[in-house]
Amino acid sequence: MTRGRLRVYLGAAPGVGKTYAMLSEGRRALERGRDVVVGLVETYDRPRTAALLDGLELIPRKTLVYRGATFTELDVDAVIERAPKVALIDELAHTNVPGSRNAKRWQDIDDILDAGIDVISTVNIQHLESLNDVVQQITGVPQRETVPDEVVRRADQIELVDMSPEALRRRMAHGNVYGPEKVSAALSNYFRVGNLTALRELALLWVAGRVDDQLDRYRADHGISATWEARERVVVALTGGPEGDTLVRRAARVAARTKGADLLAVHVTSSDGLAGGDPVNLARQRTLVESMGGSYHQVVGDDTPGALLEFARGVNATQLVLGASRRGRLAHILSRGVGVETTARSGSIDVHMITHDEVKKGRRHPTRTRAALTRKRRLSGWAMAVAGMPALTAILSVFREDLSLPSEILIFLLLTVGVALAGGMWPAITAAVGGSLLLNWFFTPPVGGLTISDPENFFALIAFVVVAVAVSTIVDIAARRTREAARARADAEVLSTLAGHVLRGEAAVPSLLARLRETFGLSSVTLLERVGRPTPDDQSQPKDWRIVATSGGAPCTSPSDADTDVVIDDDLVLTMRGHLLDAADRGVVEAFAAETAVALRQQRLEEEAEQAKPLAEADKMRTALLAAVSHDLRTPLASAKAAVESLGNTEIAWSESDRAELLATADESLVKLDRLVTNLLDMSRLQAGVLGPALQPVALEEVVPRAVDDLGPLHDRVDGDISIGLPEVVADPALLERVLVNLMSNAVRHSPPDQQVVITASWHGEHVQIRVIDRGPGLPPEAYDRVFLPFQRLGDRDNHSGVGLGLALSRGLAEAMDGTLVPEETPGGGLTMTLTLPISASPG
Repeated sequence: MTRGRLRVYLGAAPGVGKTYAMLSEGRRALERGRDVVVGLVETYDRPRTAALLDGLELIPRKTLVYRGATFTELDVDAVIERAPKVALIDELAHTNVPGSRNAKRWQDIDDILDAGIDVISTVNIQHLESLNDVVQQITGVPQRETVPDEVVRRADQIELVDMSPEALRRRMAHGNVYGPEKVSAALSNYFRVGNLTALRELALLWVAGRVDDQLDRYRADHGISATWEARERVVVALTGGPEGDTLVRRAARVAARTKGADLLAVHVTSSDGLAGGDPVNLARQRTLVESMGGSYHQVVGDDTPGALLEFARGVNATQLVLGASRRGRLAHILSRGVGVETTARSGSIDVHMITHDEVKKGRRHPTRTRAALTRKRRLSGWAMAVAGMPALTAILSVFREDLSLPSEILIFLLLTVGVALAGGMWPAITAAVGGSLLLNWFFTPPVGGLTISDPENFFALIAFVVVAVAVSTIVDIAARRTREAARARADAEVLSTLAGHVLRGEAAVPSLLARLRETFGLSSVTLLERVGRPTPDDQSQPKDWRIVATSGGAPCTSPSDADTDVVIDDDLVLTMRGHLLDAADRGVVEAFAAETAVALRQQRLEEEAEQAKPLAEADKMRTALLAAVSHDLRTPLASAKAAVESLGNTEIAWSESDRAELLATADESLVKLDRLVTNLLDMSRLQAGVLGPALQPVALEEVVPRAVDDLGPLHDRVDGDISIGLPEVVADPALLERVLVNLMSNAVRHSPPDQQVVITASWHGEHVQIRVIDRGPGLPPEAYDRVFLPFQRLGDRDNHSGVGLGLALSRGLAEAMDGTLVPEETPGGGLTMTLTLPISASPG
């Protein structure tokens, strides 16, 4: 079966007209003869939107009961059974009521699409998962319902429903979005001009990114390599030379001239992975590019201009920034160079050639501290060249009458090749030159002089020298490349180990320093941080530096104490002691240093976050308290005040029953108020850590009945079953009673009227478990932790049931008494709250 197509109307804010656009499209599809049904639409009492439903078939919603309340949701099975061509389903990001077919509406829509039905839906930009936190920062309003970006991105069509902030505010003022009682608050809070402008820009940029993806896909599908200047993209080519910093900054300025332009940096490395730029320069330039909002890329290719242009065309670049050549005049004569060749082949891409301080200074390769061959091989090569050539001459002199000059030249060439294989280029060149002189003196007529009578012999000797030099050069290059490949492999293994170290979560600063010390066999590695401002002689002053972390033996106290040091930034220096490191090792050490700096910053951010966490929690509680108490304190106060004022009214003659009822109302309201204020004060003391329980041995058979009696009229709904033989528990009697009252009152509130709440206790080793069991609707397992958050009722719409502190306070009090409070599912349905407390002593 062919999967249905999804069309999404995306809006920047509520009220821009997404649902109106969806219904209008549904009516147009119906007029074109397509079978259209309305799966679910929320009109929010907007008359113009509701009018569009006339003439459209509505699928009845599915009714669900959750926590005693009735809800309606999309009936997925009914839509699939009806099998229309098009289904209109509003609010893609909606979270379904527990007990629905799926947790989220977008999952319902996926099922309908799988059934071959086209779906038209709506979503606001604030509901996209990737932008949820950004929207909260802009508006100050958290969005609890989100949809993964990929769900919207894979839609077959995304249409932006756009409206200027001023037009949307006028629409709200006219009452076309919210009722008159909500307009003023909305306009002064969420729907401010600045908020709407920012949300509109987010929506436009998100859709523009989706359009970019579609354009790239279209060009790839149709084999289009030519640049389409739909958006400015500036590519800067980096060679790994010191001029790269200048090029990156210049390219960033070029990109900044156009709003929304992209900056991309690319480095082309050879396919053998050996020849390339300085890794230290490239690492620094990559950081620079990313700090300017760009992205860094590395491509492989032996034809540098071709690889560069292929990348630029692949990303649909419009401009290419290159550095002026560092090569000298002779090199320009031999080849045109990358810049000239790239410009000649660039086509529609504009090429900028940027001058810099390194122009015509030539390419400078990192200093090599070691030769391509080992010292032993080089010595053996020199020995063969110095002693082997005279020895060979003496041997061949014996057979001079039996050998011709070509044979003697070949024998000398064989020895020269052996010297090249053993000792490399310079011993072989020495052997070639010396061998040619010996051949000329002892074997080329006239013998005993350097003159050559036969021109053919002259060319033979020249060929001998050229071949010998060529072979020695090739052998030297091969040996050098072999060594470079081995070093590259070793570096790759070290960096791979470092990457795995980070991915396994072992990126703490001491751990990284220890790994660096082990890798290079150092005696100590120390991370130093500057204390105060830089001074001219602070490199050798221990008082100007602080040891952040160290690994190994005696740490360095200043950069001058180190055998090798790596400057990370203005304040951090990585120092190493033990032996000098090769220049070729510096790139790997730089990677360790960079990762160490990142780990240090992350560690400090985590410490700051931990320090700020109590403040944030306290601020969150204060905010929630102000929001919740505004209603929950007012309700019992208003009831008590009304009852007292009525009793004090002398103009009305109250009967005894009316007076008793008013007194009962006032008493009940004041009891609620007292309990609420007590809970709030206790919760505040818990948060501040000043609620100290008076722990002592407590008998449960004494505390539980008192807690049941404290329930007042609700005590008849509780059935207690506490064994007399249970050991005493360590607890604060008053706090334990408070915990049990909260748990039982919560259980009674959520249990059906005809079901009893059961409280039981049992002894398990060193602990006693008290269970409060109800037969209510229960909770999904994923909500077990959230139920203990302050001011949470988990979907309970009853605002008269308190601010939601009961369970949060109960857990806090239980933990203050060294106990635990956890929810469990009641077999057969319901929720069981299990309170575990330690026993006072092991019974004898």
